[in-house]
Amino acid sequence: MKKFKSILMLLTGMFVSLPTFAQTSEMNWVTKFQEMDSNQLTLLVILAVVLGVIVLLLILMIYLMSFMVAVFKKENPAMVEEPSWWDEFKLKYITGKMKPVGGKEEKDLMLDHSYDGIVELDNHMPPWLANVFYITIAFAVVYFTYFSVLGLGKTQLEEYEEELRIAAIEAEERAALAVGSIDEYSVVFDSSTGAINSGRTIFEANCAACHANDGGGGIGPNLTDEYWIHGGSIADIFSIVKYGVVEKGMIPWQDQLSPEEMQNVSSYILTLVGTTPANPKAPEGDKYEPAIEEPLDALTEDELGLEEVEDED
Repeated sequence: MKKFKSILMLLTGMFVSLPTFAQTSEMNWVTKFQEMDSNQLTLLVILAVVLGVIVLLLILMIYLMSFMVAVFKKENPAMVEEPSWWDEFKLKYITGKMKPVGGKEEKDLMLDHSYDGIVELDNHMPPWLANVFYITIAFAVVYFTYFSVLGLGKTQLEEYEEELRIAAIEAEERAALAVGSIDEYSVVFDSSTGAINSGRTIFEANCAACHANDGGGGIGPNLTDEYWIHGGSIADIFSIVKYGVVEKGMIPWQDQLSPEEMQNVSSYILTLVGTTPANPKAPEGDKYEPAIEEPLDALTEDELGLEEVEDED
């Protein structure tokens, strides 16, 4: 009997302490659960249903056995002389020994106040509730010792900081992947100080010999006016930098510059438009006018139902 009680209390304490150790477990069961496919989830649900049915059957069997024992005790009073282990366990750890209501013992339990004739009795806390309270105290001591005193587990703040560190690394990886995949279809004008400074350095080292340091032109065309031979958008400039114009002596830079560097130098070239170089070369090509995109929900004249108004003499 004592051995059974000790095992039961040990299992209860282990069950309550599981969340403490689950926080430091390396295997994230939530992630594993999300990675399951439909067949695995279906099998898991079936197993859960079967387990639930088994538990319900066990509870039903225990209830029926208790009911039969109660009936036998009622028919055979001699059986009441020796209580079963369950009755002793229930009396000691669950319900406790309650004083009978009525008579002198009830008056001893009455408190001095009443509410509309309803008197409160000073009964002791049920053993099950007291045991839960003791388990919470033990859990708090173990939790505090494990996380704060010994420092074996990560606190919530430490876990949060670790998640932030991992998220920052993942963000850098995504940014590096995005920068490495820049092409003439995804290039954008980067006006940040770092990008413009990087583009200026690349331009002065590789482009100034043909276009001059201030972009006024020389062997190559003037980059400060509104006229462009191959287009003046960021995508057009990036494409020329990347693939070059071999027939006119401009080499492709895609093998010497990274996609990010080509975007930076293209952005810097756009900042030269409108400036006044020392010796500007005559305009070449066609005047570039940025296209104005109409909103997708713009209505035409026919859709608006507009009609021409004739002038009256």
